[in-house]
Amino acid sequence: MSLVTLLPFIVLIGAMFLMTRSAKKKQQQAANMRNEMQPGTGVRTIGGMYATVKEVNEDTVLLDAGPGVELLFAKNAIGAVLSDDEYNRIVHGIEHDLKSDMDVVPDDASSLTETDASADAASDDKSVDLGKKAAEPADETTDEPAADAAPAEAQTDEKAKKSDGGSEAK
Repeated sequence: MSLVTLLPFIVLIGAMFLMTRSAKKKQQQAANMRNEMQPGTGVRTIGGMYATVKEVNEDTVLLDAGPGVELLFAKNAIGAVLSDDEYNRIVHGIEHDLKSDMDVVPDDASSLTETDASADAASDDKSVDLGKKAAEPADETTDEPAADAAPAEAQTDEKAKKSDGGSEAK
């Protein structure tokens, strides 16, 4: 056999090796994360429940999900071990953010580009013309608006007849 016929098989085997290697790395990282859990840390289960670790055993974890609610989970059911800041932000809504000390950027970008005088002048202006024109009477050369008006009247008459609730509804 020549090298050209064996090349696709070699590439396929190499790709399979690389994929299994990255999957094994992810599994190893997840196992390390689960083994490093300590009582008091916040976790998220694979089902999406947030709780605090109360006790760690060999294959199980006792979680405190709320006042008086203790749940026993398998270690494999722990999806993520959260940092204290992240757990408090998600569960309790407590924002511990260092960015809050910085200046707040306004939602309106025009205040960043205009001066105070031009902003005051712009706010006193009347409505802005966006190029839409009001409906004009039909031109003698075009029948489009006039043709549209007749079917619209017929449609409103048909709707009125149908909504009467007369003899048609049985």
